[in-house]
Amino acid sequence: MTPRRGDAEIGRIRDASRRLVRELGFLRPTLAGTDLPPSAVHALVEIGGRGAMTATELCEVLLLEKSSVSRMLRKLVEAGELREGVSEQDGRAKLLSLTPRGRATLARIDAFARDQVAAALARMRPQARGGLADSLAAYAGALAASRADG
Repeated sequence: MTPRRGDAEIGRIRDASRRLVRELGFLRPTLAGTDLPPSAVHALVEIGGRGAMTATELCEVLLLEKSSVSRMLRKLVEAGELREGVSEQDGRAKLLSLTPRGRATLARIDAFARDQVAAALARMRPQARGGLADSLAAYAGALAASRADG
């Protein structure tokens, strides 16, 4: 098979993506200096960022199956990180929000992540940093659009 135009670039991006996953800790059983798995950390970040959301909304945001999210949420409620309330729009839906303990955990997660990103940025040349946030956001958006299309 002959290499196609762009194969080298695609290979470099795939390699960098795998390295990002490893360096950010997503292959470890716990994440962001917590004893929580990556999916639970992401759930706390998303719920905390929105103030409250339903399990269905969380499934859509995290791209996870309902059964996986239900198990994770049950553990977070039992651990005192989340509380369940009733949605004003749909009385059958449970509205998830952070407890004081969950807000403290989220603050630790945010501090860990800020320190991790700041340390990495400090090791980069200024010209390499230019446009990095916009490029990463554009790449994430393009991946989402590709998934949605097909």
